[in-house]
Amino acid sequence: MRVRTTLVGATALLLAAALAGPAVAAAGPASGGHSGTRRALEAAVRTGVPGVTATAKDSHGTWSTTAGVGDTRTGRPRSTADRYRVGSITKTFVSTVLLQLEAEGRLSLDDRVEKWLPGVVHGHGHDGSRITVRQLLNHTSGIYNYTADDDFGRAYFLKDGFFRHRYDTLSPRDLVAVAMKHEPDFAPGTSWNYSNTNYVLAGMVIEEVTGHSYATEITQRIIDPLHLTATSLPGTRVTVPRPSSRAYSKLAEAATGPTYDVTTLNPSLASSAGEMISDSADLDRFYGALLRGRLLPPEQLKEMKTTVKIDGAPNTGYGLGLMDTRLTCGVHVWGHDGGIHGSTSSAVTTADGRHSLAFNFNGDWAGDHSAVIEGEFC
Repeated sequence: MRVRTTLVGATALLLAAALAGPAVAAAGPASGGHSGTRRALEAAVRTGVPGVTATAKDSHGTWSTTAGVGDTRTGRPRSTADRYRVGSITKTFVSTVLLQLEAEGRLSLDDRVEKWLPGVVHGHGHDGSRITVRQLLNHTSGIYNYTADDDFGRAYFLKDGFFRHRYDTLSPRDLVAVAMKHEPDFAPGTSWNYSNTNYVLAGMVIEEVTGHSYATEITQRIIDPLHLTATSLPGTRVTVPRPSSRAYSKLAEAATGPTYDVTTLNPSLASSAGEMISDSADLDRFYGALLRGRLLPPEQLKEMKTTVKIDGAPNTGYGLGLMDTRLTCGVHVWGHDGGIHGSTSSAVTTADGRHSLAFNFNGDWAGDHSAVIEGEFC
């Protein structure tokens, strides 16, 4: 079972696209070994995803492929170099920075949220003095997920509201305030529930500890050292840098009906829970470097890989911004997936960081991510 980790998932949907294109472009020395991946990507297009782009990296080299279209109006194909909104994959970057700060002795995972954000997690039973930074990162805090709020969902994920509010600027405190209108999902540490609010707060903690925005810290600590030239934190910028494709959504609670172009939006509605833009090659490089120990000391990487159980997903455990999934063939892959309007993505790597896959669908209502991952690793 694939754990739903999309920004939009709690309100309405995993949405997605329209017209499919038959062509598949493959390149790289390992292209002969990825037939299962290619078939799964082509199947996603046949089931409604407008277009897909993917890159895998293993001991044989780098292989990239596309299927379908990047623009349903013109029929322009997707590019293997496409940049796209990665949604909740952002969370692994945020968690990595916090674990680096722990390694530097600047905070502890057992610090209470109240220490760093006094008075922020308060209301309707929420209490930041009972919640640790660790519980933010592994989603055991019980803090309500702001994207599950009905009013927020109507305003930002359904058609009429989206077209009125797609360019709104929202601050992290605005997003947390939405969550604080609700009771917690459970007492801290007693259960698990995916909450985007946790990572909005995590980004705020980074700023309090360092005096810099989480975007600055991610850029200086991860993006620049790894030379992730296609990766960015757009803040309030509404466009996706080129090369890129259009992004499509149903903007509805059903996967039927009209399809809308949702490419431009203000990603502040996602903040540190899901605002990033990247491409498949950069995501492969990031997760490979992370699992190979290039970004975290052994103690912190072990903490990140310490998972909690997820009800209903017996083959997946959630660590600190990192998921461990056991595939049907017994292989374990580590990574994260994510979704935001018109874009769903997954990025995974083996435990040794030597075999990685990242891919994107430019529609959010169709397509089987699990089949693509199984096709690559099994």
